[in-house]
Amino acid sequence: MGINSVAVVADLGESFGNYTIGDDDALLGLVTSSNIACGFHAGDPRIIDRTVAECVARGIELGAHPGYPDLVGFGRRLIEASEEEIRTDVLYQLGALDAFARVHGGTISHVAPHGRMGSIAQTDAKHARAITDAIAAYNTDYIVICQRGLLAEESRKRDLEVGYVFLADRGYGDDGMPVPRSHEQGLVHDPGLIGERGVQVVREGTVRSVNGNVVPLGHDADVLLLHGDHPTVLENGTALRAALDAADVRVTGLRDVLAEKAEVALPR
Repeated sequence: MGINSVAVVADLGESFGNYTIGDDDALLGLVTSSNIACGFHAGDPRIIDRTVAECVARGIELGAHPGYPDLVGFGRRLIEASEEEIRTDVLYQLGALDAFARVHGGTISHVAPHGRMGSIAQTDAKHARAITDAIAAYNTDYIVICQRGLLAEESRKRDLEVGYVFLADRGYGDDGMPVPRSHEQGLVHDPGLIGERGVQVVREGTVRSVNGNVVPLGHDADVLLLHGDHPTVLENGTALRAALDAADVRVTGLRDVLAEKAEVALPR
């Protein structure tokens, strides 16, 4: 695979008002990067403010996690929206998170579209164009975190750098892509297995599918993602970090990972 480093990211700030999702304080001790909800699928101004402030204080990369305006469905339902609506919704959310980043002396590193918006953008040209148009118009320095597919292709058309993500706590099919959450193996509940898989994808670029087959991902694993609302996310994150450390895989920020990849790719 060429490099021996990876970023670890978690979805953070996904509570809302009096409702708490996940244990952000504990997760912040396990990650190098953050995907912060921007107020549409989760998050509110107070939660965004606290999450950004804590990430900046700990030196954790800030990432925008824009999604559909779908609090009830947590952004995991398909919303029939026009390309213009998707573009402006993403732009709105980037601006919201950037305001808090500036106030706390931080900068946004990357954008990771959330939930159904992010998954459908892998295969739907309208979503891929709208999301990348918004990012490119706002700041071309932002990295786009995604899997292989149209979102990665449209990002590159707009000279946006791509960071390929592996969903550490999700089951994968024989096509090297995550199976639906509704699948009986859609979520991985064994922390030890999550650690083993993390090392495997970094070192070999493969994953064992829900059918028991070893399949290629078709891309590097630049960042390993932990879902903040997974019921055993803290155990998963602890096991993942322990497995990476035991395998001498360097855990660092996403920008460092991509810089190392670029250095390896340079002709000698």
